[in-house]
Amino acid sequence: MGWAKYQEDIVSRWVQDNHLRATPRRRSAPRRVDANDNGPSGASPSARMGRKSIVPPKEKDMSKLSEFTMSSARPLPVILLADVSGSMAANGKIEALNDAIAEMIATFAEEEDSRAEIHVSVITFGSEGAKLHKPLEPAGDVTWENMAAVGRTPMGDAFSIAQQLIEDREVIPGRAYRPTIVLVSDGVPTDDWKTPLASLLGSERASKASRFAMGIGEDADKETLKAFLADDEARVFEAHESREIKKFFRWVTMSVTTRSRSANPNSVVVVEPTDLDDFDF
Repeated sequence: MGWAKYQEDIVSRWVQDNHLRATPRRRSAPRRVDANDNGPSGASPSARMGRKSIVPPKEKDMSKLSEFTMSSARPLPVILLADVSGSMAANGKIEALNDAIAEMIATFAEEEDSRAEIHVSVITFGSEGAKLHKPLEPAGDVTWENMAAVGRTPMGDAFSIAQQLIEDREVIPGRAYRPTIVLVSDGVPTDDWKTPLASLLGSERASKASRFAMGIGEDADKETLKAFLADDEARVFEAHESREIKKFFRWVTMSVTTRSRSANPNSVVVVEPTDLDDFDF
């Protein structure tokens, strides 16, 4: 009987174990949590369930988002070569030029686009030779200082400074859009300008720039300005009155802002000066 009882116990346990393994376990239904039920511990449902509460974005977070958007915009450089020789002091030319540049920079500063941020630099050439009147920086950061007109017309030196600026990858990074170079003069260069201009136009980066040129008055050297444009189809804008100086800069402003708003700011945007009357400034 002892041996039979021992076998019966073994069989009984074997059957019971197999029955438990074959029977699926029933899961308890999830407990429904009321939004107002803080439970016995007083904790909120989100805290009890291990989730973080959703907090509305703070002003600081929105500011960081804005900074990220601006930092992701690629620079679109605009470099102005301005003649400030003594002849520019006559007939209100230098005053009109100062006003036109200040207006252009203010318009650029108002442009907001996630693709392009317009940067501005001004190189002057006059009595002190050619120099960087304003370093390249976002238009919104530029504080304009009026230029004075005195001295000769060292245009060639201005071409050299422009080339150095464009080729400096710390100033204009590789991600920047191709620059725009604007040349304004009312006279004839008084230095060697052909060699520096050839170097500027032969530069890998500067050769891709969009170029604008304005001759102020009858004494402006149109042939030099045409050589700067290096395009038979491009036109030299002629200004015989101070109001036409402002009209030229409105043409430049419209061309650059149209580029900055386009799907591809590196593309060529053809804007005719005759369209200025229809443009809302």
